[in-house]
Parts: sequence; structure tokens; C-alpha cells
Amino acid sequence: MSSHAYRNLKLCTKDCLCLFVCPTGATDNETGQIDFSKCIGCGACAKACPSHAITMIPNIMPKIQPKSKEMVDELFKIADNKIKEIQILKGLLTEEKTEENKLIKALIHSNKVVIEDLMREAQFMIPECPKSHELLVLLSKNTEVQDIANELLEKIEVNE
Repeated sequence: MSSHAYRNLKLCTKDCLCLFVCPTGATDNETGQIDFSKCIGCGACAKACPSHAITMIPNIMPKIQPKSKEMVDELFKIADNKIKEIQILKGLLTEEKTEENKLIKALIHSNKVVIEDLMREAQFMIPECPKSHELLVLLSKNTEVQDIANELLEKIEVNE
């Protein structure tokens, strides 16, 4: 099995065609997610899904492409600007429930999404990257989150 199916519950329209085409019953469970232990990676569910809520994810991720220090520095500069924009936008929010507030909240959210993408591009926030592994090692020394960090260290392979 080189890949497995993943269902994005936010996109799922509950048409449930995946239930009828899955040869192993991996799509039929109480949580709405696909049972990875049953999934054989055939892709039948993804092809049948009318809402395109199911995608195939590789079991082994491709090697991370190295980024130059200059590139990472530029990504952080852009992220810093987005953080400043968020702070300005938060200052514009009022207590009232207005259309302007809805727009401001949407802009704040979109800036946060861009920041997440920038951090991923800078090779932060990727579970299998060495930087994430280093963070998990540090967290494994914290008694409050030690068990969770150790569990993740066991499950996530470092992809250098």
C-alpha cells in the first residue's frame, strides 16, 4: 500500500457513495473518517466521491527540499508583516456585530492561513521535518505533554 484515503469532513456532503465502492469497508465507521488499518489505498472511494472530500495521501512523504537561509529569512519577513496586519485589524474590531467586523474577522483568518503556509514553506509545522522532531524532543522533557510528545516521536518518521 503506497497511499491511503483521507476524508475532509468539512467538504463531505454525506452522499456516501464511498461506502458502496470501498472493497474493505474502511469508509464505513462511526467517526466519519476512514479507517487507515483497513484502507488498501485503491482510491475507489476518492474517485466515487462527488464532493471531492476524499483524497489519497502517500504513506511515505517525499523528501523535504532544502531552503536557503535567504529564502527562509524572506518567508519570515512576509510572515512578520502578516502578523502586523493582524494586529492592526484587531485594533479595528468593535464590540458591535457589523458587516465590517465580519470582514475584518475574515481578513484576520486569511492572514493566519497565509502565515501557516509561509511557516510550512519555511519547513516549520511539517510533522516529519527535522525541526518538528527537535521540538517534539524538547516537549518530551515537559511532564505536562511528555506522553503525547513521546507517542508522536514513535509514530512520525523524520524525513530529511
